[in-house]
Amino acid sequence: MTKEVIVVGGGTAGWVTAAYLAKRLNAASQGGIRLTVIESPDIPVIGVGEGSFPSIRKTLSAIDIDEADLIREANATFKQGIRFADWRAPGPDGPHHYFHPFQISDQSDGLDLLPYWLMGAAGDAAWAEVNTVQKSAADACLAPKLPGHPPFAGPLTYAYHFDAVLLGRLLRKRAVALGARHVEDKVTGVELGEDGSIAALLCREGGRVAADLYVDCTGFRAQLIGEALGIPFHSRRGELFVDSAVALQVPYEQPGGPIASQTIATARSAGWIWDIGLHERRGTGYVYSSAYTDDEAALRTLRAYVGPGADAIEPRLLEFEAGYRQIQWHKNCVAIGLSSGFIEPLEATGIGFAEIAALMLVNLFPWGGDQEVSARQFNAIMVKRYDHVVDFIKLHYCLSDRADSAFWIDNRDPATWSDGLSERLERWRYRAPDFIDVDLNHDIFLAANWQYVLYGMGYKSDLGAQAGAFRYHAEARRAFADIRAQQANAQRLLPSHRALIEQARRPDFRFPKR
Repeated sequence: MTKEVIVVGGGTAGWVTAAYLAKRLNAASQGGIRLTVIESPDIPVIGVGEGSFPSIRKTLSAIDIDEADLIREANATFKQGIRFADWRAPGPDGPHHYFHPFQISDQSDGLDLLPYWLMGAAGDAAWAEVNTVQKSAADACLAPKLPGHPPFAGPLTYAYHFDAVLLGRLLRKRAVALGARHVEDKVTGVELGEDGSIAALLCREGGRVAADLYVDCTGFRAQLIGEALGIPFHSRRGELFVDSAVALQVPYEQPGGPIASQTIATARSAGWIWDIGLHERRGTGYVYSSAYTDDEAALRTLRAYVGPGADAIEPRLLEFEAGYRQIQWHKNCVAIGLSSGFIEPLEATGIGFAEIAALMLVNLFPWGGDQEVSARQFNAIMVKRYDHVVDFIKLHYCLSDRADSAFWIDNRDPATWSDGLSERLERWRYRAPDFIDVDLNHDIFLAANWQYVLYGMGYKSDLGAQAGAFRYHAEARRAFADIRAQQANAQRLLPSHRALIEQARRPDFRFPKR
C-alpha cells in the first residue's frame, strides 16, 4: 500500500531527507511512498552553515550526487579538518594552535602510537603532527586527493566546505529527479486529529493536504513539531554558552591565491570566529554568547579579524539556543534538521544530524502503520547522539587555560559540565580515550576525535603506572619517522587545493569511477 509523505521546508535538511526517501522508498507504483516537499517561497534559507563532516561523502554518494557537480554547483571545496587558533593562552613560543584532522591514523601495522607519544617518544610535537600526514597537507593548502582518484575517495579523509544555499538547490534537483514532487506553497495552519496526530496541513494556495507521515524541516520555527504539536525544546544553554552569530561573506584579497583546506576556528573573548575558504570567497562569522558581549561589539570583533575588506560588507545576524527536542518523532510527525535541535556551528554537526536522521527514517519507516515502536527507537538514538555531541563540543571550551575574559573562566567551572563529560575526563586521567569510550550507534565522534581535541587542548593522561607495559619504543620512533617521510611524499605528490578545485570545475571534468 502506497504511503503519502510530506516534507515541510526545504534547505539542506529538507532536501537531503527528500533525496534519501526518494532514492530508497519512492516507488509508489510498487507500494512505496508518494513524496511531496512543500517549500515556502516566503521563508529564506539559513545559508550560513558552510562546513560538513566526512559522513557527507557517503550520504552524497548514496543519493547519486556527482562529486564534480558538487564542486561546480555548490561552490564546494575540500575540508580536511579544523585548525583551532588561540583556544589556549599564548605560550613561550607565541600564540597556540592545534589541528583536529579527519584522518584517523596513517599506521597499518597494529601498533598504537598514542601511548608512546604520551610518554615522549615523538618529542614535543603535537599529536596531530606526528600521527598523520594531514596537518602538513592542510597547512600547505593541499588537496586531500588527486584528480585520478574515484569520487568521494582519496588517500586523506575529507569533507567539504560549500555555499549552503547552492547545496540546497543541488539536493533539490537531485530529489526531484529521484521522484519527489516539489510544491512552492506556504503552510498556514496544521489540523490535528482526535488522537493528537496531524490530520492535515492547511496551505495558502493548495488548501487542505493530508499524508500518512509528515517531516518537519521548517528550521528553528519548528512549525509542526513545536508550534502545532507542542513538543518542548530541551535547552543546554547552561553548558554551551554561545547563542548568537554574525556572518560576513568576504572576497579574497588576491583572487587566484591559495584556498584553505581546513576550517580555521579562532577563539575570541566571548566565543570564536569561523573562516572557511570557498572557490570565490571566504565565509567568516563570529559565534558568541550574548551574555558576555553584545551584537555591536561582536561585529567590531569580526571586522577587525577580517580587515579593511569587511567594512563595506553587510553582516547577517543569527540567534540560536543550544539544545534539542527530547521527542523528535511524535505520532506521525518527524522533526529533522534545526526543528529537532541545534548545538552550535563548531565541528559542523548540524548537517551531520540531518544525515543521520534521514537515514534512520528510511530504515525505521513505519510500513506496518504502528509508528510508536519506530518513534521510540528513533528518539532514544537521537537524544543520546545529541547528548554526546554536547559533551564533545564542551570539551573544546572547558579545558582552555585562557583567563582573559569571564567567558573562558566560566567555561572551566565544572558546574557547567555534564556528569557524562566529568566522568570521561576522570577516566582519561590515567589512560587515553579508546574504543570502549564510544558507542557507534550513538556517537558521531570516535575515540580518535576525542584524542585530537583532548590533547590539542593540553590535557595530560598520566601513563606512568603502566609504562612498563609498553615495550616497543624503538618501533614507535621508527613509525613516527615513517610518518614524517609520508608527509614529505604528500607535499610532493598532492596538488594544491585551488588547482584541483579549478580542474574539477571544468564542465567536462569527472572523477573516474572505480
